[in-house]
Amino acid sequence: MASPSVVRYGVDVGGTFTDLVALSGAIAVDKVRSAPGGVPATLWTRLRGLVPEQRGEPALIHGTTVATNALLERTGGRVVLVTTAGFEDLLWLRRQDRAALYDLSQDHPPPLVARSDVVGVRERMGPTDVLVPLDVGEINRVVAAVAACEPMAVAVCLLFSFRDARHEQALCAALQRALPSVPVAASHAVLPVFREYERASTTTAEAYLRPAVSTYLDRMSRDAQSQGFAYFRIMASNGGTMRSDQACVRAASLALSGPAGGVEGARLVGDAVGIGDLLTLDMGGTSADASVIVGGHPLTEPGGVVGGVPVALPHVLIETVGAGGGSIAWLDRGGALRVGPRSAGAVPGPACYGQGGEEPTVTDAALVLGWLDPDRPLADKLPLDPSLAHAALLGVAKPAGLTVARCAEGIIEIANAAMVRALRRVSVERGIDPRRMTLVPFGGAGALFACRMAESLGITRTLIPPHPGVLSALGLAAAPEKLEWVESLHRTAAGLTARALDTAYRDLEAEARRELPEGRHVRMADCRYPGQGYELAVPVTGPGASIAEAFHRVHRARYGHADLDRPVEVVNLRLVSVGHAEAVRLRASNGARSAGSGSGRAGLDDLTPGARFPGPVMLDGRDATVRIEAGWAGTVHESGSLVVERS
Repeated sequence: MASPSVVRYGVDVGGTFTDLVALSGAIAVDKVRSAPGGVPATLWTRLRGLVPEQRGEPALIHGTTVATNALLERTGGRVVLVTTAGFEDLLWLRRQDRAALYDLSQDHPPPLVARSDVVGVRERMGPTDVLVPLDVGEINRVVAAVAACEPMAVAVCLLFSFRDARHEQALCAALQRALPSVPVAASHAVLPVFREYERASTTTAEAYLRPAVSTYLDRMSRDAQSQGFAYFRIMASNGGTMRSDQACVRAASLALSGPAGGVEGARLVGDAVGIGDLLTLDMGGTSADASVIVGGHPLTEPGGVVGGVPVALPHVLIETVGAGGGSIAWLDRGGALRVGPRSAGAVPGPACYGQGGEEPTVTDAALVLGWLDPDRPLADKLPLDPSLAHAALLGVAKPAGLTVARCAEGIIEIANAAMVRALRRVSVERGIDPRRMTLVPFGGAGALFACRMAESLGITRTLIPPHPGVLSALGLAAAPEKLEWVESLHRTAAGLTARALDTAYRDLEAEARRELPEGRHVRMADCRYPGQGYELAVPVTGPGASIAEAFHRVHRARYGHADLDRPVEVVNLRLVSVGHAEAVRLRASNGARSAGSGSGRAGLDDLTPGARFPGPVMLDGRDATVRIEAGWAGTVHESGSLVVERS
């Protein structure tokens, strides 16, 4: 692990821009245009320019979309799934839930594996013993069938392997001997818990992603080492970082790598201001990601769906919508104005970039409305051309019977509504009243919509971070090491003594000490009331009675009720190991002192603590622009954040 005295760099590769942050006592930031399908060619030069005089052995922490994109675009490796005979159709049967409840024409995306690439194994484990033995002849037959498919990766998921992994271990050993260059993902290592569908889907996703993730991380790791970075780590979906070799065998845990960095950055900003209950909205060039932080801790979930694929691994709660600065406006067949999910991306980008884009985007609408200053280029010295934005919007406004200005306002309203829906899903639908929260908008475009989103949700305070356009990269640079392990248990909480818990966690803690020797271990448990089909994770600080009390408390907070008379079941044990976290001190610097009401524009960078900015006013920065609406006023906190409240 890097020493606290070395420079830590955060690199967040987005669809339009790549954000760079260096922590070396002070905070240095930069933005560079992303390259299609990879990191920018100028990445290493721009990184070195952030801190010209290096000291120690610098650390690089990277947030990547390689796993997310592979799931969304179906560009992973060809996978063969090996499963218990009779369960070959499991990924197609799913949970028999509909893709859209009232739309019979909608269907789930197909599984990541072709049906012809599923190999059934004549074996059977029961919950307590072997029912059908797995012999050498059957192992040889399965290995030959797998090899004939010429896979890029293999997923092995046998029934009840979370209880007894001997059959999976024997198959995996044989497959690795026969196919030494093909990665093999086994469900007892990827997700050793019950629910065979989720276990099979997650293990298949892990195998599907390993070739692409390994290739990308191997290249990035070599490049980082050649550029003098002694430590190279990857952000995982759970909000922590891991080594690249660990990430290569935990590929599915990178599905929300980039957005998790933004939530960690928002947590740091809230902590600096002394606010622990936050709604966060990261609006970039392609999409917007909503999340929630309660009591200073990001809300996490044990599983989710990425690109239509269930991935039952812990992740920071993220709700993504196709509403970014590059989201394209269009008219549907009924003549209604729509925005997204298609994006102009980095190339050609919005029309106003002058890079060949002709379709109108949210950024073009903001420029037409005067929200962006054409005399101030965006990040990476990207100029803005109002005439190109006007021409692009005219192509939609004219057939819709709208003026260009009204069309631009409509685009803004639609994008705002999409982001508000995402914020409601992470708050209201989980029993959290958004009116009691503080909104933290960030990303290149998030701060433009701060007041509008807050008004739509009944929120009276928003918190604009210092350097809002690169907050995700800041979160990456400061994020701690974190690894998680899970194991099925299925016991009533009342029957778990302190000694029983120590015994149950023994193997998990031994593994944690091997993988993260200096980590701090946090015990968690997935609990439920008998008969429930879902669980809640609660901290384990004592024997079963305290676990039950914690579950009742969390259940009431999440769903508004709890039944203190019902027993509590412990379904899974979880162990979270957290390493050293770099202390980040956010400080404002002296600069602009205040702006009079209606003064138009002011500089966002280098604001003096206590400076007040009544709306309407625009604050232009190097990495983002802030819009403070009429009826709102912003005050600069000593940390450099802008606290914007109803005036």
